[in-house]
Amino acid sequence: MTLLAVEGLNVTLATDAGPVAVVHDVGFTLDRRETLGIVGESGCGKTMTALALMGLLPEAARTAGRILFDGEDLLAADEARLCSLRGDRLAMIFQEPTTALNPVHTVGHQVAEVLMLHRDMAETAALAEARRLLDMVGLPRAAERLAAYPHQLSGGQRQRVMIAMALACKPDILVADEPTTALDVTVQAQILDLIGELVRELGMALVLITHDLGVVGQVTDRVAVMYAGRVVESGPTEAIFAKRAHPYTQGLFKARPSHAGQGRAAGTAARLATIPGLVPDPRSPPPGCAFAPRCPHAIEICRRPPPLVAIGESHDALCHRVGEWT
Repeated sequence: MTLLAVEGLNVTLATDAGPVAVVHDVGFTLDRRETLGIVGESGCGKTMTALALMGLLPEAARTAGRILFDGEDLLAADEARLCSLRGDRLAMIFQEPTTALNPVHTVGHQVAEVLMLHRDMAETAALAEARRLLDMVGLPRAAERLAAYPHQLSGGQRQRVMIAMALACKPDILVADEPTTALDVTVQAQILDLIGELVRELGMALVLITHDLGVVGQVTDRVAVMYAGRVVESGPTEAIFAKRAHPYTQGLFKARPSHAGQGRAAGTAARLATIPGLVPDPRSPPPGCAFAPRCPHAIEICRRPPPLVAIGESHDALCHRVGEWT
């Protein structure tokens, strides 16, 4: 059963220079217990899409399209309705826990507050449940940490607190925006394993926002590759890893650190592959395909808007030349 259906989502920001479109015609679905990875470089619209799902866009943002959650259009919901859903049926792990956590409240209070608001728990019962949740997410000495403030915890510990808050009410959908940013490799692996385990155990759907294809391959069922505010390729994770149909997807795979040094003689220096150029400024997008200025396969037709081409079952790409060079 489809739990979330995003249809023709557009996000436009009001600026001094006029309206700027940052998300264009994004669409995808998410079933219960399904995991979706949204990948792309910084500035590709991943976080704006996530914030739109949660109803947390800046005041200057304007939206079009539909975000159907269990049949209800969240874009048409008022703030009171969104507040009743956020933290309860919809939850988000933010990219930077240092700024997401309140520095003047203890971590115990912040986890318990979710339960008091959405489950009408008394403070004592909520704190007891907060301790259980902090234990569940692997926070060392959870009982003692209830009285700690965010600045007294390490980055990995703060991220575990964020996860405990997000999971407190056993949401239907968990949105994780770069949940392992700024954490060392060992802690990253622990956090990802924890999220994956809890998603399976609690039966949630997961939207994982990341630039790390290794994480996507490890955690997700399906992938949406975003570039310049658009989904340029989407499909089952296994299919996209096997056949990268869009040149941008190919560029992302080639730029993975795990590819450095492959095919080189032992002892020689290896340069990491890069995609030349930069993500276009949304205030002045190029004509036609937004990736054309950086694409090694671009020709004159790429100056026109590209079609959505079916590659396989539930796998498609936004490109004029799919199949000509793969």
